[in-house]
Amino acid sequence: MQVTGEVVISAAGVRRGMRTMFALALFIIPYGMAFGVAAIDAGMPATHVVTMSVFVFSGAAQFASLELWTSASIISLLLVVLAVSARFVLLGASLSPWINRLSRPQRLAALAVLSDPNFADSLTAFKNHERDIGRLLGGGLVLWAAWIIGTAAGAVVGSSFGDLHRFGIDVLMPSYFAALLLADWLSEWQGARTWLPAVAAALTAILGLHVLPPGWNIVGAAVAGGVIGGFIHGR
Repeated sequence: MQVTGEVVISAAGVRRGMRTMFALALFIIPYGMAFGVAAIDAGMPATHVVTMSVFVFSGAAQFASLELWTSASIISLLLVVLAVSARFVLLGASLSPWINRLSRPQRLAALAVLSDPNFADSLTAFKNHERDIGRLLGGGLVLWAAWIIGTAAGAVVGSSFGDLHRFGIDVLMPSYFAALLLADWLSEWQGARTWLPAVAAALTAILGLHVLPPGWNIVGAAVAGGVIGGFIHGR
């Protein structure tokens, strides 16, 4: 993709990103609480729980690691986390036309808090001629803070809330991404060029969920969608 105009990172962009993601960040807190409770139940000290959220900041990878925390080798643990987090390679590649025009310290600062929600928001904004990477950074910072707050709360007092899924929070994130995907898909509709890669990725993700280790169905979906998309657009 050819990007025109100056790409910057500013305080105003950071504030804009924080405002955009603030409402969603409030719903991240219960997710963090759920992880805090689960991590304590898995035998992890509270200080380790919070430290992991500060430096890892990947809910899916952190939850996956709990399944192997006391029963697997460090190599197996690292491989599972790598598989679950492999999607960030694709997210970074999608943002590269904009991100790569910044200095390396600026790129690292923005990508350090990259997550699914601020990626989806920022990519849509960048395609609509937003040129301030501060939006990505600000959105990531507010989500990161919410995740840490939720994790700490869960590690300390979260168990008293019981099962957090009874509040229906687990449907928020899928609904959010489905809405963004549909809007982006419709704006760039190109017939089979658009829906075939999406269908291939979706089927691979669903089928892989039952036959692949945790996280690998996402990797397989990305590969399947990329192969089909590359074949179609290369014709």
